[in-house]
Formats: sequence, C-alpha cells, structure tokens
Amino acid sequence: APIRATTTFFVYLQAFSDHMLGIKKIYTYVLQNFLVLLMMTFLICVFILLMQFVWMHVNDLVGKGVAVTVLAEFFIYASATVVPLALPLAILLASLMTFGNLGEKVELTAMKAAGISLFRIMRPLIVAIGMISVGAFFFSNNVLPAAQTKLWTLIFSLRQKSPELAIPTGEFYKGIPDHQLYVRHKDTKTGLLRDLMIYDFSNGYRDAAVILADSGRIYFTADKKFLKITLYSGEAFENLNDQQKSRNTIGSVPYRRETFSTRSMLIEFDSGFQRYDDSILEDQHVSKNLVQLIHSIDSVSGISDSIAAVQGHELIATHYLNREIQPNEPLTAVDRQTIESHSVDQAIARMTKPRQLATARAAVESARQAADRVSFNRVMLNDTQYYIRRHEIELHRKFTLSFACLIFFFIGAPLGAIIRKGGLGMPTVISVVMFIIYYMIDNTGYKMARDGLWDVFQGMWLSSAILLPIGIFLTYKAATDSAIFNPEAWGKMAEKLLNTFKNIRRHFVRHTETDDPGTR
Repeated sequence: APIRATTTFFVYLQAFSDHMLGIKKIYTYVLQNFLVLLMMTFLICVFILLMQFVWMHVNDLVGKGVAVTVLAEFFIYASATVVPLALPLAILLASLMTFGNLGEKVELTAMKAAGISLFRIMRPLIVAIGMISVGAFFFSNNVLPAAQTKLWTLIFSLRQKSPELAIPTGEFYKGIPDHQLYVRHKDTKTGLLRDLMIYDFSNGYRDAAVILADSGRIYFTADKKFLKITLYSGEAFENLNDQQKSRNTIGSVPYRRETFSTRSMLIEFDSGFQRYDDSILEDQHVSKNLVQLIHSIDSVSGISDSIAAVQGHELIATHYLNREIQPNEPLTAVDRQTIESHSVDQAIARMTKPRQLATARAAVESARQAADRVSFNRVMLNDTQYYIRRHEIELHRKFTLSFACLIFFFIGAPLGAIIRKGGLGMPTVISVVMFIIYYMIDNTGYKMARDGLWDVFQGMWLSSAILLPIGIFLTYKAATDSAIFNPEAWGKMAEKLLNTFKNIRRHFVRHTETDDPGTR
C-alpha cells in the first residue's frame, strides 16, 4: 500500500509538471507571436501617421534648405508625438491577428479541448498589455511633453526661416522680401543671369522702382544675412511721388531714369536657421507633465474664481437684479405704495404716457448696460477658463492613452478568437473600422470639452465609455464560444424572429375574428 500510494503520488506529480510545462510553452508561444506582431504593426502605424503629419506641415519643410540633422530631429520628435494614436491601433491589430492566426490554424480549438480556457490563454498577454499601459502612461507623462516642446519649437523656427534662394527662368520669383525678380536665361556653369527685370516695392506699391539689366549675379554676404545683387548694363526707373506731394503740385508724376554700367544692391535676406528657445512653450499645456498640469490648473482656477467673485460683488453692489428706475417726475404717495407692494403693472398703468415712455426707455437702457456688463465679464473669464480646459484635457489624455490600450486589446483578442481569420486581410479591415469609430468619437468629445459644451471628464472619456461595453461583450461571447459572426446562426435567429412574428400575427387575426360582431 505505501508503494502504491507513492507511485500514485509521483504519477500525479509528473502529470502536473507536464501540464504546467505545457502551459508555460503555450504562454511563451502566444506571447512571442503577439510581441512580434505588435512590433511590426506599431512600426507600420507610426510610419503611416508620421507621413500624414509630415503632409500637414510640408509647407514648413519644402524649399527651406535646412540641414539633414534638422530634418532628422523633426522626424524623431514627430514620431514620438504620433505614439498616442499608433500604440492603441497597433495593439488592436496585433491582438486580432494573433488570435485570428491561432483560430485559423485550429490551435485555439486544440487548447480549449485540452481544458485551457480563453482567459487562461490570454493571461500572459493581459500581463504584457498591463505593463505596456503603465509604460504608456510614463511615456505620455515624461517623454511626450519634451518631444512636443521640441517639435513645435522646431516648427515655429522653420516657419520663420527664409526660403532657399532658387530663382527660376521665365517667371517672376517672389521669394525675396519686397522684391520681384524675373530672369529670362540662366547660365548654370557660371551662375550669370541674363535679361533681368526687378520690381522694388520697398517704398510701397505706389512708389515701386523698376530695374532692367542685361546680366547680373546674385550671392549672399559672408554672414549670410544679406543678399547682394550686382547688375551690368541696365536702366532704372523710379517715380518721385513723394516729391510731388511735398510740392503740392497737381498733374503728371515726375520720375527719374538712370542708366548704369554696374550697379549693386544689398537686400536684407537672412538665410540662416535661427532656432527658438524652448522657453517659448514653457506655459503651454503640451509641455507639462502631470504635476505641472495640476499646479497650473489650481493656480489659474484660483485666479478665475477671484475674478468671478469680484464680478459677482459688482453686480450685487449695483443692484443688478433689483434696480429701481428713478423717473424725472417725483412719485406720488399712491405710486410709491404701489411699487412697494410689488404691483409693477398697476404702477405703470397709473403713470402718464410721457412717464411710461421715459420709464420704458430707462428700462431698455438699463438692460443694455447689464448685457454689456455680462458680455465684458464673459470675455474676462473666457481666456482663463479656456486655459484651464486645455490643461484639464491634457491631464486626462495621459490616462486615456493607457486605458485605450487595454480596451483595444479586449476588443481585438476576442474578435480574433471569434472570426478566426489571420493575416493582414480581415484583421486590418476590422482594425481600421474600429479605430475610425474610436477616433471620431474621441475627436468629438475632445472638441466638445475644448469649447466648454461638455465637462472635460465627459468629453475625454466618451470614447472609452462607449468602447468598454463593446470589449466586455466581445470577451464574454468569445469565452462562451458564441457564433456571433456565423451566418448560419444569424440565419437561424432571423428565422426564429420571423416565425415569432407570424405566430403573433396569426394570434392577433384569430382574436380579431372572434371579437367581430358580424361573426357572432
């Protein structure tokens, strides 16, 4: 008996160890497939969103002649700013493809047949997504503000940089400030420009000067802050409109004509790249972490509350809600008694026509002044309230990113287990549709919160509140092996509904015929 008990114990221990070893292999296999797909889809999503962001700011990059290192900084910082959109989409697509591949290869069915539930299969991925969500919060709190500050500082610097000097032939070039240049021919070897025409608008369009030259050269000074134009064999025409105004003469406008063999012009044209300091965005919501956002919200909220309190005291002090109108004629004892008894209609009825008209005009003027005061108070409070809303929106964004990662996982994994289609076909279509729905809902809530139409909490958590029940429903259906996307199941359900409708209609017709007096 002791030998038999010991043998049975070791058999069960061996079976348990084999089972745990199999579970560990399954965890490693599922986790490895998911992480590979997540990395691949994340890079693809970042690339697509980065190209969309670059297209929006293409005018700030093209034709500026900036160094390759500046462009590399732009792409690095822009890649960091698109992570809040790319990461949830990548998690949705990766989880959908992972469980779709498992279902298509019948591996998911084999795991369930071995007694492993869907939640147990998802356990390592839930842990991984939890760690990714925590990392996403720290990324949005520490890395994202710095990246956004660097990116927008760089964009503002690029917008202020003068475009690269690239003069075309056969058309007017307007890249030089207050000047327009026309070149008919250009020697690419020597850099000599032929048949030049220059319109100088530095003194205004009414006092424009026109310069014609047979040839010329254009180059920058040593410090690259000025553009030097040397012209050969030409003429210059300039009207003297200012002299005509000083002489108070009426008639044709005098002009001056100049013939030259060589003429030089120096035009201010800073072609260097001047980078702004990051301090220009130090008070903006995009450059602050969680602690800084809370501090700014508390500080500005105190200022806003004090302004509102002062405005309220002013309204009460001026009897805004109970202003007494003093007419030009003195009130009689009867009128005063009527007003004190709050019978305004009787008081107005006892007044003479001129006094009624004067009272009405005074009331209209009082209402107009009150409306102007309210409008002024609204303007005074609007800036501070908008500042607070933008900071609160950025505060909630740091949490909605992490929560969106969890929601999209619990949408993608059950969907993959239900549809059982891997690859990039069906999962990509479903992921794009779900992400578009999420983006539309999230953008709507953001605009409502930004404009003050909704509370910031409601607007920023609207998309999560709508998609969370969908994720719970899909997870429940996948865990119970529900054929939610099976056409036959939908056909049977439709047939049941149709039969139910027919039975109800037949029952209704039978009772109608029974209650008809003509059938009695």
